Amino acid sequence: MSGTFFTQQKKTQHNIQEEAIIIVSGLPRSGTSMMMKMLASTGFPILTDNLRSADDDNPEGYFEFERVKNLKDGDLSWLPEARGKVVKVISYLLANLPSDFSYKIIFMQRKLEEILASQKQMLIRRGETTEKISDEDMALLFEKHLSQIQSWLSKQPNMEVLYVNYNQVLESPTHEAEQIADFLSENLNIQAMTCIVDQNLYHQRH
Repeated sequence: MSGTFFTQQKKTQHNIQEEAIIIVSGLPRSGTSMMMKMLASTGFPILTDNLRSADDDNPEGYFEFERVKNLKDGDLSWLPEARGKVVKVISYLLANLPSDFSYKIIFMQRKLEEILASQKQMLIRRGETTEKISDEDMALLFEKHLSQIQSWLSKQPNMEVLYVNYNQVLESPTHEAEQIADFLSENLNIQAMTCIVDQNLYHQRH
């Protein structure tokens, strides 16, 4: 089953730009799953295989496509089918995307202390150790990675990027949803998107 995929899609009036692959990216625990669900709520085609089911860390689901993890190994054959759809790709894999496609990237940002706290809680729930590296050292690694990937993205002629702050989405969901719709040049259902934003799921507040 890992070699197959399908799209979650509703009938929609969208005029989807077939040439572009829509990417939702960012660090793990930065709000990428929330953004995927916001787009899915409008009927936007979502590329997923549902192999990773919802759990206590992401009760609304992960919206992942397993083959994305194989980008670094050269698994690119699924990319033509991703045109006009949205797929989640963590920031560490963005540099593996081939240059012969066009991409619109929604890059999620979040306070690093919240990301660290959320990741630690996930490890605790799974019974895994949280002592491998200190929060301070992990924060430095994250900051270095974000600086490098953002610099790299700014130099890619085939990539348009919209940086979306998770914390601002929670504070002003309508405004942020409108910004996303403008970026995608889509007449998205703003109300449907804002209804996805659930303050009750915002556990790691700093």
